[in-house]
Amino acid sequence: MKDRDGGRSILVGYDESSGSEQALRWAAEEARLRHCPLLVCHAWQWPYPLRPVGEQMLAQVEQIATDVVHHAVDHVRDHHAGVEVRPLLAKGPVSAVLLEAAKKAQLVVLGSRGVGGFEDLRVGSAAVQVPAHSARPVVVVRPAAEPIDQPGSRIVVGIDGSPASKAAFGFALREATLRGGTVTAVCAWWDPGALPGPDRLPFVDAAMMRAGAETRFQQVVSLLTDRYPNVPVTTEFVSERPPRAIVEAARDATLLVLGRSGLGAGTGALLGAVTQAALSGVHCPVAVTPSPG
Repeated sequence: MKDRDGGRSILVGYDESSGSEQALRWAAEEARLRHCPLLVCHAWQWPYPLRPVGEQMLAQVEQIATDVVHHAVDHVRDHHAGVEVRPLLAKGPVSAVLLEAAKKAQLVVLGSRGVGGFEDLRVGSAAVQVPAHSARPVVVVRPAAEPIDQPGSRIVVGIDGSPASKAAFGFALREATLRGGTVTAVCAWWDPGALPGPDRLPFVDAAMMRAGAETRFQQVVSLLTDRYPNVPVTTEFVSERPPRAIVEAARDATLLVLGRSGLGAGTGALLGAVTQAALSGVHCPVAVTPSPG
């Protein structure tokens, strides 16, 4: 079964957590839509790496890990007919294993948090590190995410004019094509003249700047949507801080798509502020796309 992206598979991280169970279902459906194989990855390691252990103990731990990944493969074969699925068992830290495997994948899917971490943790370390470093788009799925095969999929994408956001828009349009869904492009405008006190900018015509930004936003949207004439696209240009605007816009979305980092992101930031806010505050799956190149 040949996919449209050079034969590369969908990679999903699985560890039997509720988030990874939902990620497995999401990834299996994505593999079906893209007509490509599904690679189920489970990473294992001895929890005390500095303490020597016997070969028998390590073999027992590896056998447990083997059972975990084969359970996931069997689930896909039983519930997602027609999807080619293979196991990948690797020893090492979860993020490192997924990032290495992602080099040969076209898309990575993982749960928002795994079996580790404390009970109230909303986003696990892998759900931050993998999107921050992967050369492929990464979809982070929450345990309570709605089924992706629901009719009328609504995909929301944040656009700020950066190369990363334009790549995110392209990803959103392709996903809408696969699902027969719609795309809502959102741009948040924060009025520089609204800054309080001494930080207020002098001689700023906020209305003119806003009009110019909205015009440019519409031009970018029109340019990209011309390549996907069959995808219904609506736009929202809102006066709000970007993190809050995106979280609000995605309340009833099937999928939220964001660039790894947009305008204004610090040079040392792994993820932009909007993407960080979405990963911790949005209930639908969040796709994070790398910048072009």
